[in-house]
Amino acid sequence: MARTVWDSSVGKKTVMAVSGLIMLLYLVVHMIGNLKIFFGAGEFNHYAHWLRTVGEPFMHYEWTLWIIRVVLVVAVVAHATSAYQLSRRDIRARPTKYVHKKPQASYATRTMRWGGIILGLFIVWHILDLTTGTVHSGGFQEGHPYQNVVDTFSTWYGNVIYIVAMLALGLHVRHGFWSAAQTLGVGSRTRDRALKAVANVLALLLTAGFIAVPVGVMTGVVS
Repeated sequence: MARTVWDSSVGKKTVMAVSGLIMLLYLVVHMIGNLKIFFGAGEFNHYAHWLRTVGEPFMHYEWTLWIIRVVLVVAVVAHATSAYQLSRRDIRARPTKYVHKKPQASYATRTMRWGGIILGLFIVWHILDLTTGTVHSGGFQEGHPYQNVVDTFSTWYGNVIYIVAMLALGLHVRHGFWSAAQTLGVGSRTRDRALKAVANVLALLLTAGFIAVPVGVMTGVVS
C-alpha cells in the first residue's frame, strides 16, 4: 500500500506537503532562536548550549538534537525527491510545448524549482559554515556560536549567500504553504483568501526575521 501511494502523483504531493510543513515548523522555531542574538553573546550561547541538553536527564546529551536533525534530513530528502520525480513526470506528460501560452503564473510559482535548488545548496553551505566549521571564515570556535555568526556576517560573501537564500526561502514558503493546504484538502473557495494571507505573512516574517541577523551584524547592532 505504501508503494502504491508513493507511486501516485497524489501520494508524492502529499509527501511534499507534509515534509514541507515539518520544515516550516522548524524554520519558525529556528528563526525565533536566531533572534536571541540581539540579546547578547551570553544569551545566544546559552540558548545554543540548551539545545544540546533538551530532555535531560531522560535523554542523553545531544540526543534530542540529533533526533531533530534526523527528522529534518528525512523531511528534506523526501521533499526534494518527490519534487524531482513530480517534475520529471510532468515533463514526460507534456513532451511538447502548449500551442497556446498558459496564463502567467506568479513569480514564486515560476521559481519554485530554482528556489529549491538554491535552498538545497544553501543548507550544505550553512552546515559547513556554522555547524562543522569547514568553510568558516575567521577561525571557527567550537562552543561559541555568537562569535561564529558574527564572523560569517562580517564577510560580504557570507551576507550575499545568506540574504539571497532567505529571499528564495520567502518565495518558496509563500507558494509552498498555500499549495500544501490545497494538497491536504484544507483549501476551499471560502478559505483561499485567508490561506494566501497566512502564506504571505509567514513568508514575510521568516524572510525579515532571518535577514535581521546579518543586517544586525553589518550595522554594528550585533558585534
